[in-house]
Amino acid sequence: VQLQASGGGFVQAGGSLRLSCKASGAILSAFSSGAWNWYRQAPGKERELVAELTSGGSKRYIEAVKGRFTISRDNAKRTAYLQMNDLKPEDTAVYYCEGVMYSSNYWGRGTLVTVSS
Repeated sequence: VQLQASGGGFVQAGGSLRLSCKASGAILSAFSSGAWNWYRQAPGKERELVAELTSGGSKRYIEAVKGRFTISRDNAKRTAYLQMNDLKPEDTAVYYCEGVMYSSNYWGRGTLVTVSS
């Protein structure tokens, strides 16, 4: 299984981006029952967990993004998403997706999000 993250870019404050994380090689049952997470790492800071989508479908967010970010997945497309609205300069970071399937953790390469003020 390989995860491919995409959708990052440069956006002005208040703008939106949708990040995608496609799981190539994952069978439907594994993908749909897996847990999906988005992390970010800003320059000079540690990587932090931003949004979680549990295997049971529960969603959790850090306080800083609540009401602005939405995590979701499309099982048929084997793709997890992070919809980011009302972006702020402090959201600037490299974003990473993580999938937990087959009792293993899979990581995608990061995608850079830059938000200008």
